[in-house]
Amino acid sequence: MTREIVLDTETTGLDPKFGHRIIEIACVEIDDLIPTGRHFHRYIDPERVIDGDAERVHGLSNAFLAGKPRFADAEVADAFLDFVADAPLIAHNAEFDRGFVNHELDRAGRPSLGTERWVDTLSLAQKRFPSLSNSLDALCKRFKISLSEREKHGALIDARLLAGVYLELRGGRECDLELETAVATGICQVVVQANYGARPRPLCPRITEAERLAHEAFVRDDLSGSALWLRVQG
Repeated sequence: MTREIVLDTETTGLDPKFGHRIIEIACVEIDDLIPTGRHFHRYIDPERVIDGDAERVHGLSNAFLAGKPRFADAEVADAFLDFVADAPLIAHNAEFDRGFVNHELDRAGRPSLGTERWVDTLSLAQKRFPSLSNSLDALCKRFKISLSEREKHGALIDARLLAGVYLELRGGRECDLELETAVATGICQVVVQANYGARPRPLCPRITEAERLAHEAFVRDDLSGSALWLRVQG
């Protein structure tokens, strides 16, 4: 079983080197390529003004964030580190999120998260789709992941969307198969879940009436009562 954390942040601007800060952070837990439903989410007072361009992207204002905890507070920094523990961290354009997260952890006097722990879904997507747009929006549309609940960028909704994209990139949802292990016999069956429903208009027969009668005669006369076809028809 492999525990992984899908992470996203919203910030006051583009670069922590110029004093920009995290204002929202969210994590979604995946265990063995299955979302567990557990998540971590905090809004954060950045103690500085949010750039206008950034606010237009995520819609978070200084007025909304006034009174929210600071990143260095235990309910953010320590709770975040407890939640992620030693799991790999999945992010889209991971260098951006890693830079902000480690900047905040360093300011708070907490240990940073090593580069080797981060998995960049942007790099994964670029290898798979080298000539296409690989933004989060483009990947959601490509994999038919609904964007209906997303009006603006938000760390929690984006982390959930990214979790779906990551599972697609890893092949976790691609086949829509279930594996059932028959313990008594030791046989592993692949069960295809085809939820298509009945056709609104049945297909026309592709055999002639003469061919159908010939097949019935073959089953009746040559295979006798042991034919499985008779059980299916019954």
